[in-house]
Amino acid sequence: MMADWFAPKRYGYGAGLPIAWQGWALLIFYVAVIAGSLAAFHDKPLVISAIVVPVTMLLLLVTARTTRGGWRWRWGKRSRK
Repeated sequence: MMADWFAPKRYGYGAGLPIAWQGWALLIFYVAVIAGSLAAFHDKPLVISAIVVPVTMLLLLVTARTTRGGWRWRWGKRSRK
């Protein structure tokens, strides 16, 4: 089982901000890959898509597995258990 890297969102579905250095490192890596792809392949949208889509899916997978309490719908204080 992986440690908690992200806090859950208070309202809605998904993850909030990182709560561990690993989460911040993942987020910085993601932003760097996207920015680097845009800078290197600004005139090739298919290449950018071929990089952005799998990296985004990987980010979502890791975030879902490392969010405290998992991903589920939350309604603020009413949904805390």
